[in-house]
Amino acid sequence: MFGKKSLTELISQLKSDPNVTHWHEIEEQPASIVPYPKNMDNRIKTALGKREIHGLYTHQSSAFEAVLNNENIVAVTPTASGKTFCYNLPVIQRHINRPNSRALYIFPTKALAQDQKSEINEFIDDMDVNINSYTYDGDTPANIRQVVRKAGHIVITNPDMLHSSVLPHHTKWISLFENLETVVIDELHTYRGVFGSHVANVIRRLKRICKYYGSNPTFICTSATIANPLELTEELIGEKARLIDNNGAPKGKKHFVLYNPPIVNKQLNVRKSSTKVVNEIAATFLKEKIQTIVFSRSRVSVEIILSHLQELVKKDLNRKSIRGYRGGYLPNQRREIERNLRNGETIGVVSTNALELGVDIGQLQVCVMNGYPGSIASSWQQAGRAGRRMDESIVIMVANSNPLDQYLFQHPEFFFEGSPETARLNKDNLIILVDHLKCAAYELPFERGETFDGTEIEEILYYLAEERVLHEQRNKWYWMNDAFPAHNISLRSAAQENVIIIDQSHVEKHRVIGEMDTFSAMTLLHDEAIYLHEGVQYQVEYLDWDEKKAYVREVDVEYFTDANLAVQLKVLDIDKEKQLGTSLLEYGDMMVTAMATIFKKLKLETFENIGSGPIHLPEQELHTNGIALSFSSDEITNMREDVVEQMLMGLAHVLQHVACVRVMCDKNDLHAVPEVKAIHSEKPTVFLYDRYPGGIGLSDTVYKQIDVILHDAIDFIDRCTCSEGCPSCIGIAGAYSDFEREVSVKKIILSSLNSIIKHKATTL
Repeated sequence: MFGKKSLTELISQLKSDPNVTHWHEIEEQPASIVPYPKNMDNRIKTALGKREIHGLYTHQSSAFEAVLNNENIVAVTPTASGKTFCYNLPVIQRHINRPNSRALYIFPTKALAQDQKSEINEFIDDMDVNINSYTYDGDTPANIRQVVRKAGHIVITNPDMLHSSVLPHHTKWISLFENLETVVIDELHTYRGVFGSHVANVIRRLKRICKYYGSNPTFICTSATIANPLELTEELIGEKARLIDNNGAPKGKKHFVLYNPPIVNKQLNVRKSSTKVVNEIAATFLKEKIQTIVFSRSRVSVEIILSHLQELVKKDLNRKSIRGYRGGYLPNQRREIERNLRNGETIGVVSTNALELGVDIGQLQVCVMNGYPGSIASSWQQAGRAGRRMDESIVIMVANSNPLDQYLFQHPEFFFEGSPETARLNKDNLIILVDHLKCAAYELPFERGETFDGTEIEEILYYLAEERVLHEQRNKWYWMNDAFPAHNISLRSAAQENVIIIDQSHVEKHRVIGEMDTFSAMTLLHDEAIYLHEGVQYQVEYLDWDEKKAYVREVDVEYFTDANLAVQLKVLDIDKEKQLGTSLLEYGDMMVTAMATIFKKLKLETFENIGSGPIHLPEQELHTNGIALSFSSDEITNMREDVVEQMLMGLAHVLQHVACVRVMCDKNDLHAVPEVKAIHSEKPTVFLYDRYPGGIGLSDTVYKQIDVILHDAIDFIDRCTCSEGCPSCIGIAGAYSDFEREVSVKKIILSSLNSIIKHKATTL
């Protein structure tokens, strides 16, 4: 694609590539620096001086003064803008002012926690101050844990550890909770959806225990750019906060390129595989030993890109120069990859969004994205991994053929000029709330009339007492069981336990190489599946579903596997509905039954199907919330069943992608299912449901914003250059013969949507 050139020359040559659809330049920006705050201790100034820092960026200074004034804050600035000082400096100052004070740092991942511990310890070493900073996570040895509990002035942990280990055993942490002055919540934007709903309840439990011990901590939150950082902060911590967004950090010149692969099938409007294009672009930079990060959305695609890249550059670089990075790798492996990126031993890394967060991985110059990451906020987070040291950098987003990517590439202004998405959580989701009330009751008994950080809970406590989970005595509710409930509640997934992956390639030594949630395991770890790990292929010899263990063996084959998931949907109860012309929109409780049915073997090079096989696993049930959009117009009900089926498939495809943009969620969080004859109404219906137990408010938001979402869907389909419908707009080729005439599925969908929006919704 390019010749042997420097980064600047490669950037210049890329500008003439006909597949570049948009080129966005972000100019250099000088720093905005202010003098040290007057109430900052001289020892902090000395430590900053040793780093050649002789003033603070404007946002760092604002954060320092607000926290010292006991205000809750949320600092929202781009990646690599020095947000760490927004919390480290006021925390250290507070400790100097009151040596007994404690701080709790919460990071969404262990990698971030380890990274921040190194940074703050280096800073403390440059000061003559006695501050003990420790990480407390699943990797902390038992003999160290007691030291952390007794002597840790700054305890660095993650939400899972706080939930399952610290709060249930608060009596061992008295010195922390009696003196807790500051709670730091980093990467705030990750606390949305089901994870955010859980963590908001963990914060409720934390505040309840603090109150019991007589402390009232200040919260410092930091976030990447989202539309509603202040609203999300106040929802998460249950208190008022102040927004700090006066960014004073400098920026290097950055090129942001949208690259749409060439069309290889004009009739179907199918483009060249984005994975192949990503491999070619990344290999060009890697051969010149320019540090590059490649982001891809799924674990499988990460491993496929990794194995292809290692093959493409094997003459120029050794295999270990390019590494994979994703969930499922073991902690030591991830730490090693991060370390090698910082010291330059690793030239390239292929990652899922696991490296999207602010782990320090050194000076990368190029970021290549395999498809749109799913949200504007995530895109800018990933883009921020390149050019973190003020150098010129380039970000190349390569489009997939799916509707979401093509929509964005047709509307670059939506991406570059539009507002980032709104992050949402629902901490009063009944299933999540009940789980955390059980945890809270174990930690401290509930008194009659007590609220859960402002939420009335007495009805739920009575219910739990009837179910013999709690015991009421003298106007208090006590936990009845011997076991503590937090152990069985996962903050991050609908599944309660993961499947462990065991490599038995070597008879003398079986080893655990990774883990996976049960819902994903149905399609990725079934018998005969090809599991990819660090570019190495393993075949699943046996999945022990009851014991949650997958036994794999190393193989070398020219294919990977992809499984189908059959989904059935049953409406249990309708909470609200409204008439949209001849169509009906309903929202309520649904039961989803999912079953892995068959898997396909696909060639690594060409992605062609070379075989298939059955999957024998039990079906999984999910009780959730969703919407149903039912059609009863003569235009649709008089059509042949196969045409109706294609129309519903296309509409479901579009609505899912458009709705996910509006409610800021991954397309795996909000699923779409078309049914030609829905059981509850016997009408052609498209369902959209939350893929989490009890729902997390996504489909409810879709119900409320249906007018905007339908307009978005019409606009997107209308703008596609195809005439009958194609994989880029409705997900399928859209012309079908109906006896003597051609039926355009695209036109049917547009006609149906237009007839809906012409009628003002009538609430029933």
